[in-house]
Amino acid sequence: MANTAIAAGATARPLKYGSMSRDRRWALRWSYFFLVLFAIFFLMPPIYMLITSLKTSAEISAATNPWWIYNPTLENYIELLTQNHYLTFFRNSAIVSVCVVAVTMVISVIAAFALARMKFWGSATLATGVFLTYLIPETLLFIPLFKMFAWVNETFGIQLMNHWWTLIILYPTLTVPFCTWIMIGYFASIPKELDEAALIDGATWTQTLTKIFIPVALPGIIAATIFAFTVSWAQFLYPLAFTTSATELVLPVGIITTLIKGDVFNWGQIMTGALLGAAPPLVIYAFLMDYYIAGLTAGATKG
Repeated sequence: MANTAIAAGATARPLKYGSMSRDRRWALRWSYFFLVLFAIFFLMPPIYMLITSLKTSAEISAATNPWWIYNPTLENYIELLTQNHYLTFFRNSAIVSVCVVAVTMVISVIAAFALARMKFWGSATLATGVFLTYLIPETLLFIPLFKMFAWVNETFGIQLMNHWWTLIILYPTLTVPFCTWIMIGYFASIPKELDEAALIDGATWTQTLTKIFIPVALPGIIAATIFAFTVSWAQFLYPLAFTTSATELVLPVGIITTLIKGDVFNWGQIMTGALLGAAPPLVIYAFLMDYYIAGLTAGATKG
């Protein structure tokens, strides 16, 4: 009887293992199937943009296969990169994005450290309120901001409209709340024994932040930095509403306003400008994606 039971168990285990292997293979097949669909769906627009940027205007308007390049050319890239307007747009976007990232991270790190570690009455409610401000659509925010700028001009005579540096004041209203929320979650995930030991050894709160928390929370800081840069680089509504002169425009608005004239769309240069404009965020995500995911994960699950 014992031998029969052992034999039955020996034959049963391979069947179970084989069944698990088949289930795993089918799961992998379905995973790859949906992964391919996902890749096709999201890669088609940039591929089409690249194809269009390598065509002449005559070929774009011709009734031919839009997914094939019959006479490839770099004419669109050469013309766009030799235009002073496009280089001005790119420069304005770069300066604004770098400044916004600096301002955002200084405010967010200090605010998040205070809300996560320096417990005081109402700190938890204030932390939630900071995040809730991020949920307010920017289409509602730019109207009161516009009125505030008009009031400053009437009261103090300071003209804040139609200046690229005005965007450095505006963009933190979009980046600071979410970056602060990310950093609160990351700071909350750091063991309290670290700052308690530092305080016992005589360190101040400033030294605790700069010597302990910032080095430990570097993935979260990188994630918040990438988010702030992406938002400020790709923002469209605020620069459209607050800047009008060609020398004050940033890249997203500049491409639309200068390359679309009435009902004439210069599709070749529009696609070229969009591709070149997407290059900086793409490079940043390519090298720092792991930090971005780690920072967002900690910020979403802690605190």
